[in-house]
Amino acid sequence: MCSLALFPPPPPRGHVTLCERNNELIAADVEDPQFTEQIPRLSFPTVYFPRDSVRTSSGPESTLHAAFLNQPCNSFWRKTARAWREAGLVGLLEEILHPEDKVPSWLMSASKGALNLYRWLISMRTLFHPHYLIGHEEMVSKFSQVTDWHNSPLRVFAWHPHTAKLAVALLDDSIRIFYVKSRTVPVLRHRCQRGVADIAWRPMAAAGLAVACRGAVVIWQVEPSSLSTRPSSCCVQVLSQSGPVTSLAWNPHGEMLIAASPASSSLKVWEVATERCITLPVHGAGGIANLSWSPDGARLLVATLSPVIRVYETLTWNWERWPTLSGRCQSACWSPDGSILLFAVQGEHVIYSLKFTTGADESQGIVGGSKAAAICADVSTFEIESADGRSVKVGGEVQMMTWDSTGERLAVLLRGENKIAIFKTRTHPLFELLPCGFVQGEEGTVPQLMSFFPTFGKGALLTVGWSNGRLSHIPFSFVVGHKVPRSPLEATELNRSQSLFSQMI
Repeated sequence: MCSLALFPPPPPRGHVTLCERNNELIAADVEDPQFTEQIPRLSFPTVYFPRDSVRTSSGPESTLHAAFLNQPCNSFWRKTARAWREAGLVGLLEEILHPEDKVPSWLMSASKGALNLYRWLISMRTLFHPHYLIGHEEMVSKFSQVTDWHNSPLRVFAWHPHTAKLAVALLDDSIRIFYVKSRTVPVLRHRCQRGVADIAWRPMAAAGLAVACRGAVVIWQVEPSSLSTRPSSCCVQVLSQSGPVTSLAWNPHGEMLIAASPASSSLKVWEVATERCITLPVHGAGGIANLSWSPDGARLLVATLSPVIRVYETLTWNWERWPTLSGRCQSACWSPDGSILLFAVQGEHVIYSLKFTTGADESQGIVGGSKAAAICADVSTFEIESADGRSVKVGGEVQMMTWDSTGERLAVLLRGENKIAIFKTRTHPLFELLPCGFVQGEEGTVPQLMSFFPTFGKGALLTVGWSNGRLSHIPFSFVVGHKVPRSPLEATELNRSQSLFSQMI
């Protein structure tokens, strides 16, 4: 088992991690006159949005109504119609119970009974799931993997799985698209795009981008050849959904999109082309916070709000469960070949691993997971001496994890820390975690979110979003020790391309 106590000392105060070279993380002093010359030359977009430059998105609709004068309604039927539009069934029942209106006694009795029944059902629901009492924005902030969703200028970003372009969602709920070889930056805005919690590029497509919003999933078609910086509403497809959506997952073929919400104990499976939706109930979940599809497409992790890990086999949708006892799954990531699942549990300072078998079990509808999860890393808090001789505390709960596409580097973001722990990983012939070092940003900044660039050809490239609104790109140069086995999807595409090539010659 690997521990942070085995890690090399973190960089001195005022130093920023630049890259990995010769199996060592290189850091430089930001006050050094030659600091900019030491930064690796990369052709990736520079993204920097300070907090003051990003306007906060509009508040809740209740605050907007206060800015307008409501027209007086003397008619009882007009009052009830307005209550239905503004507050739904509950508002209608409460409007009927107003004493100043002349309402038949039987209608008042029926409304009072229905309202009492509704409140009793809500109280029983919140007794077992207290998070239903909080608002939508508080719910997203609590169950999002971003460290500070409310105040971070960068709320979420995502690299395209096949091409070099980056989507960044900001605090004002707008989305910017950055291209490596173009200065054009499209800005995506829509009236349904509020409370953005997650974004996901559509695999096997260059233009599709799904956005998880409050009460809807917005899908954009951003053509890479277009020079427009403000795509019109005709490029938008809106899939309505109750409750805030906090996690999205495309299947590797890009045909099916799954959306999850902490306010619902079921998954919404969308066939985007036809807008058909299938509801997949997850019994006893209490809500769903995060989804993660394995790279080979054979399994889907469903991180619920209950202390249970669920993994579905996507051929027959059978599932297996592993109790965590202490808390819900906070973060998880798959190995590039889909054979290993790493996850961290809220309230614990360790990282668990689950081994999955591949091959015949998948065709028989068997999930194929190991009987129990094993502890593979200890990230408990302890004091370590930094490179400048200071005593520094490192460790804590895992907020977020990400694994690069070569299977050689694992990045772990710890809650409350201004550093990111980097592990060296091996998946074959045995799974192993080894210490690499700490990634440190500018003084006073905290990492908010991170992701590896999926198609970096010289090792791995980690993109980190910091609390000051800056995205930094940190390259890791190493020789890949073991080639990751091809997934069934990649093998199919390879065979198809080889057959087409043979026909051409």
